[in-house]
Amino acid sequence: MPLIRLDKASVAFGSRPLLTDADLIIEPGERIGLVGLNGAGKSTLMKVINGQVHLDGGELWIDPACRIAELPQALPAADERKVWDVVASGLQDVVQMRAAYDELATRTDAKAMAEMERLQHRLEAVDGWHLEQKVERVLTKLNLNGDVSMASLSGGWRRRAALGAALVQNPDLLLLDEPTNHLDIETIEWLEQQLMEFRGGLLFVSHDRALVDHLSTRIIELDRGRLTSFTGNYTSYTEQKQILLEQEEKHNALFDKRLAQEEVWIRQGIKARRTRNEGRVRALKAMRNERSERLNRQGKASFNLEEAQKSGKLVAELENVSVSFGEHQVIRSLTGAIQRGDRIGLIGPNGAGKSTLLKLILGELEPTSGKINRGTKLEVAYFDQLRGQLDPEKTVIDNISEGRESIEINGNRRHIIGYLQDFLFSPDRARTPVKALSGGECNRVLLARLFSQPANLLVLDEPTNDLDVETLELLEEILLDYKGTVLLVSHDRAFLDNVVTSTFAFEGDGVVASYVGGYQDWLRQRPEPQKAKAVGKGEAPKAEVKAQTKPEAVATEQKKAKLSYKLQRELEQLPALLEAAEAELAALQEETANPDFYSKEHSYVTERLAAMAAQEKAVEDLMERWVELEAM
Repeated sequence: MPLIRLDKASVAFGSRPLLTDADLIIEPGERIGLVGLNGAGKSTLMKVINGQVHLDGGELWIDPACRIAELPQALPAADERKVWDVVASGLQDVVQMRAAYDELATRTDAKAMAEMERLQHRLEAVDGWHLEQKVERVLTKLNLNGDVSMASLSGGWRRRAALGAALVQNPDLLLLDEPTNHLDIETIEWLEQQLMEFRGGLLFVSHDRALVDHLSTRIIELDRGRLTSFTGNYTSYTEQKQILLEQEEKHNALFDKRLAQEEVWIRQGIKARRTRNEGRVRALKAMRNERSERLNRQGKASFNLEEAQKSGKLVAELENVSVSFGEHQVIRSLTGAIQRGDRIGLIGPNGAGKSTLLKLILGELEPTSGKINRGTKLEVAYFDQLRGQLDPEKTVIDNISEGRESIEINGNRRHIIGYLQDFLFSPDRARTPVKALSGGECNRVLLARLFSQPANLLVLDEPTNDLDVETLELLEEILLDYKGTVLLVSHDRAFLDNVVTSTFAFEGDGVVASYVGGYQDWLRQRPEPQKAKAVGKGEAPKAEVKAQTKPEAVATEQKKAKLSYKLQRELEQLPALLEAAEAELAALQEETANPDFYSKEHSYVTERLAAMAAQEKAVEDLMERWVELEAM
């Protein structure tokens, strides 16, 4: 039985249709990658399924037993909330019912008792008495410390907390909209592994082709308002799609030829309007309507770089360069050279020092020790992932033209409207304020601005965020043909593999190593990574290579060897103690769930409820101690 079924679904914003008679069935356990151009309506489709947008026509059916959760694109706020509370917020209704129940438990009047009984039945229906156990299981699985505040976490760890809030709901279908944006490669790989192990269904949108290829069991393409299903992963989809496009092109050519023949026939005069030919006339009118209503596929972006004169052969040479901020050493004794024409990728966790290295190379920062020789005739164009170069109040045209009606690209003058059409901006859209654009459109504005500037050194800081796959592939082609030097910071593994010729990898403790090739080449050449530790109580979370999925998996022989005999004995006894504590808690929960429980003496009811609360705390303490010992 399917989880979701869309029949003849239609959604339009103004005169622009995003879904037109779209059909979709999602079966349990499927992992579906949703692809399409920027602005095609992918996020709208997700909102339709999640109930945030209503259909203009057609029908949406959802299995009444289906639980749907969402991993939002935006990160949770870096505020003072505890991680435990953020994960528990996925069960906000249960949290509120438990709080109301606990408040009522302090009262003795008949009205409070009746309300407690009603809440008890509702909590039993949603298994609300096991809220703490559910949250603790998710925290352990995601290697999270529930006691730390969100303000102390990096973006990657806040993404984990958000995923925990979704997983604690035990959803049958998980919706993800660009889950990898602004995550480093290690966190992306960790997220990919978690989603591979997730037993429910997935519907996700991502520009990360490696993620889509590894995760998806089916691809759904949203193109000109219609949904088309392709079995297999992303690689299989691209092969099938190419065949479909060739068939569509042939069909359209034959249709247009037939239409032209019929137009010649209708102009022959009176015999074309005889009674016996009325059917042919009606068929011609239908063909005209079909041709006029045919939605032409949105054109691909088409752009070229404005290349400056060649720089010197040497772009930058670093000799034993080190950078420290206080006691924190970001770069340690780095030696290397960047030559004209190199395309270098910078790989490392968020906060490792990639931006610091870029500033060193560009001369915006001087090293703490060591020496940098910078090349001559350098003209730099910088792509800022934070879009700080764009004025959100100005239109697209004003952000690019700076008052000019035309710009010069490689010696040819282009009108600004024509230039922006290469980046898929219609004349109307080009006059739109930047603040009204989507994320993908903002990145296209940045590319248009970047490529209009003469440059022989391109510095690209996360240029792939929010771009559709076709624009990504075109950007790859442009960079491969570019004669200048490219410094690229990206967490898109496929993009790195396709573009760069060498990499600078940040390997921890300030060490930056140089490797030939892209991301996959780095994986083959790098030293064996150290196994990550769990986040212990009171510790600041650190980037990890691979998250453990349960406490038993963390207990390696190496960790055991580090524990004292006393602590090792305690660790060995914890599983049995936890099992006994959970059994005692289950007995108390079963007793308090009995309908006759609250008819007993008030003192007894209060005593047993207090005992249950104490036992819940004991279980939590045992779980916390287990994680703490495993992290040693």
